[in-house]
Amino acid sequence: MNIFFVIPLCLVSIILGWLIRWTYARFKLTSIEQKAVRLNEEAIKDAEAKSKELLIETRDLLLKEQQQQEREARERRGELQKTERRLLTKEENLERKQSELEVQKRELSDKEMVHAQRDKALSEMESNWVLELERVASMTSDEAKQLIIENLQVDAKRDAQIIINKIEQEAQLKADKLARDIIVSTIQRIATEVSSEVTVTTVSLPGDEMKGRIIGREGRNIRTLETLTGVDIIIDDTPEAVVISCFDPVRKEIARVSLERLVQDGRIHPARIEEVVTKVTKEITRVIIEEADKVLFDLGIHNMSQEMIRALGKLHFRTSYGQNVLNHSKEVAILAGMIASEVGADREIARRGGLLHDIGKGIESDGDANHAEMGADLAKRLGEDPRVINAILSHHDDIEPSCIESVIVQIADAISAARPGARRETIDNYIKRLENLEHIAESFSGVDKAFAIQAGRELRILVNNESVSDDGAKEIAKGIAGRIEAELRYPGRIKVTIIRETRVVEYAR
Repeated sequence: MNIFFVIPLCLVSIILGWLIRWTYARFKLTSIEQKAVRLNEEAIKDAEAKSKELLIETRDLLLKEQQQQEREARERRGELQKTERRLLTKEENLERKQSELEVQKRELSDKEMVHAQRDKALSEMESNWVLELERVASMTSDEAKQLIIENLQVDAKRDAQIIINKIEQEAQLKADKLARDIIVSTIQRIATEVSSEVTVTTVSLPGDEMKGRIIGREGRNIRTLETLTGVDIIIDDTPEAVVISCFDPVRKEIARVSLERLVQDGRIHPARIEEVVTKVTKEITRVIIEEADKVLFDLGIHNMSQEMIRALGKLHFRTSYGQNVLNHSKEVAILAGMIASEVGADREIARRGGLLHDIGKGIESDGDANHAEMGADLAKRLGEDPRVINAILSHHDDIEPSCIESVIVQIADAISAARPGARRETIDNYIKRLENLEHIAESFSGVDKAFAIQAGRELRILVNNESVSDDGAKEIAKGIAGRIEAELRYPGRIKVTIIRETRVVEYAR
């Protein structure tokens, strides 16, 4: 009986649970649908709002674009109006100018007619005058022309003969002057450097302790360097300096460069010294060849033997009275070539003789022969032209010149050596000349200070602006220049500069 009661109760419970679940599911479905409807409505509202915003923004953009186009259109219309006004103005100006031109044309036409009438009247008057002159002179115009031509020919011949005689007299009187002009014009076309002649050179040291390293243990380093280079190295009390003495400029240069490199390197011992000296010797030999080749190239001289090139290159390291011998030889060659061209001599022989005239100074010899004899022997041995050999021997009057080229080389050598500034004056004379310049300037009243500058080529003078006026400064300058010209001897010219100024100085504190 309990079983029959439980089974229906279970069935009723199951049915009731199903109904409750179905009812809940139905209720949940209904709420979801309502939510979906609500979301759809909200989405529609948002879409409508955004579409309205986009529509408003589009209208604003269109309005701005329309305003921009209208503004540009107004600007274009304004520019077009300005252009139209300018064109109208130009047209009016052109019309006005055209009217003025037409008026001028009419005036010119009237003037041409007046001139034509005047020319016609003058032609008639001229014809009448010619007829009247022919009647008075009892000859035709052709006869009168012939008579005038004959008289002019006689006068012209007489004047021409007078001019010819005058020219011949002037040519005879100016023959020496013309020769001097040739020399002067040749000198003016040449300029070379001037260097100082020294038999000693100084090598700077970083400190006095380097002197001990140069000497080495028991003097082995300095003996090695002197033996390899053939120079005398003097180490005395001179601070941070070593003196190299040698009469052979090539050996002196090798020693100088080698010592500088050893000091810079810091490794100073016999093996290193020998290595550096060997390397520097090769470099100096290369420099000798390069300098000689450079001069030969500049002068356009070819077919020179290697022995002659080496002797010529050694002149680069030799000087004579402050004048570099290689530059001097190059200058003599240029001068000789110019003079030979002017007088019609062999230009190439003159240039070659001028270049080689001091070649003996680049030859090492233990004999008593001078440099001209040694140079001539070398040139003869290497097959140089006899005129070149004669130019080498005769440039110091050791023998008589046998050709005009030898005379030209002698002249060019004298010009190069004797022209102002070519050779160095002594330091005492130089200082004395500067002192004399300053003393002359300071002797004038109103001069405060005087300074000789630019190696004595300019004298700069400060005058008292209260006691000297502008006109007075000019007079002082003229007076100083006149005193210098009258009392001193100097090459070239000296510039006298007077400075008169007022300076007011104040400090803001």
